[in-house]
Amino acid sequence: MDSETLSPSDASGHQRVPAQPADEAAPNPALPRIERARPEDADALVALRDAAARWQASRGYQAWRPGGLDAAHFLARIAAGEVYLARHGGGLAGAYELWWEDVATWGRPEEPSGYVHRLMVNRELAPPGYGAVLLRDAERRITAPPPEGAGLRVARLDCVSGNDRLCRYYVEQGYTVVGEQPFEDGSKYPVTLLEKRFG
Repeated sequence: MDSETLSPSDASGHQRVPAQPADEAAPNPALPRIERARPEDADALVALRDAAARWQASRGYQAWRPGGLDAAHFLARIAAGEVYLARHGGGLAGAYELWWEDVATWGRPEEPSGYVHRLMVNRELAPPGYGAVLLRDAERRITAPPPEGAGLRVARLDCVSGNDRLCRYYVEQGYTVVGEQPFEDGSKYPVTLLEKRFG
């Protein structure tokens, strides 16, 4: 799966990222270096998301729309240490957000978890399989013992309901569908909830 993949559901008051190294090389030098985004990356992140939204729309999915998030969104997430990106071929090849709480979508589960959001890949730069590489990196940051990671056992994410291809992709990546969030008040589109347990 080489497109942006997660719904842009915004949680209010979610917790900030625990202390972790800002820049960590992938264990295999053939894989990309994935690091925390910096403020100067905000405009490139907007462009990456807009491109992914156009790709979604071209395939009949309307969850994300170009212009739906601006640089201010990414600047706030970057300031919180929640945005990670990878560079390849001289440009931004992919990115994701990693949260430690998502009350709006998941409520307050008893077991602490990491929440992957806005996983997106530049289809013009990234080699095949880049989405899975980014997802593995997020899972490592969630599950690895401190100080490398948060030492948690559960990774969670969501995708727009009805996108069977995307849901199937995450199942193939080891995730299990655990519910639906209908957002019946119309504030957001309905999403499918998935999680992956480790250990």
